[in-house]
Amino acid sequence: MQTPLDRNAHQALLDNRNILIVDDEEPIRRVIGYLLSPHGYPVDFAADAREARKKLDTHPFALMLCDVNMPGESGMDLVRNILSERPETAAIMVTGLDSSVLANAAIEVGAFGYIVKPFESSEVLINVANALRRRKLELENRFHRENLEDIVRTRTVALQQALDWLERSEKELRLSREETIQRLAIAAEFRDSSTARHIHRMSHYCELLARRCGLSSDRCDLIRTASPMHDIGKIGTPDHVLLKPGKFTQEEFGVIAQHAEIGYRILSGSDAELLKVAAVIAYTHHERFDGTGYPRGLKGEAIPIEGRIASIADAFDALTTQRVYKPAFEIGHTIDLMLKHRGEHFDPELLDIFFSSTDELVRIRDQYADPTPSDPPLDS
Repeated sequence: MQTPLDRNAHQALLDNRNILIVDDEEPIRRVIGYLLSPHGYPVDFAADAREARKKLDTHPFALMLCDVNMPGESGMDLVRNILSERPETAAIMVTGLDSSVLANAAIEVGAFGYIVKPFESSEVLINVANALRRRKLELENRFHRENLEDIVRTRTVALQQALDWLERSEKELRLSREETIQRLAIAAEFRDSSTARHIHRMSHYCELLARRCGLSSDRCDLIRTASPMHDIGKIGTPDHVLLKPGKFTQEEFGVIAQHAEIGYRILSGSDAELLKVAAVIAYTHHERFDGTGYPRGLKGEAIPIEGRIASIADAFDALTTQRVYKPAFEIGHTIDLMLKHRGEHFDPELLDIFFSSTDELVRIRDQYADPTPSDPPLDS
């Protein structure tokens, strides 16, 4: 993995216009140099691959114009090796053979251009300008990508360390694993330890519905363990939006809606089944059955069942518990409200199954009710 460039080093690479001309024929080297120098390109020369390597080891070059056939190492091999060792250096092949096979081979090794001798001055200048422009775009893309990755790594380093630990410790006690997930979810979702009760309720509602709709015992257990991470993407949501009491503005809602995709990016890419399920739930628990949800507007059974389950459980918990902007609704009122959106927000069959278990829903709500100031901490 290449080390990310700092801004000064990156700018130095972009400003570099030095060109190395590698050809065993001195007249060709001088002609190309004569064409490029008046246009502000600093040029240097090498008669073979060995000399070119010495020049490249001591001086940075933005572009190398290289003959194909030279004594010793061929120009094609030189370019292949140099582009592998120094991806910030672009290359153009120069040859006396007009061959589509050779031209394709040059492109495959990474050359940005292919000039056939004898050449016109405009052909050389156009190829050089295009190669340097493409090099600049690729360097800028690399810089932005690496800096974005660095920002993400910086903001999620604690979370990623914990997730890595989870992957390495699947043989450890399940209780320890689940407690870690719950604490991470609390930290990411609201940055408030009082949400431990929400995490427990959410996971048990999801497990109940998964079990009632006939999923396997292993799958139900995975959904229960993974569902606390449904809002893990909120680690990327600014506090002034996440902790705002009352309704969001349209712009604020757009910011917080990004948490589904952020959560998926954090959790996806793992071989661990737990994190695969968690990534699916994070990505799809705000999709709606009629296709009006986010982030992708999935519709019906195109929404994974884990996401449809989490959507119902999350909405039920939000309605039946007190928030800064609303009181806790009674179970009956909550059922009426959610049934109004049957087939719109929620999968109609799953919603019916969920509300056929009212006694268990009440038991879970009461067992993990939000604490009063005098209550002891929740024992997980």
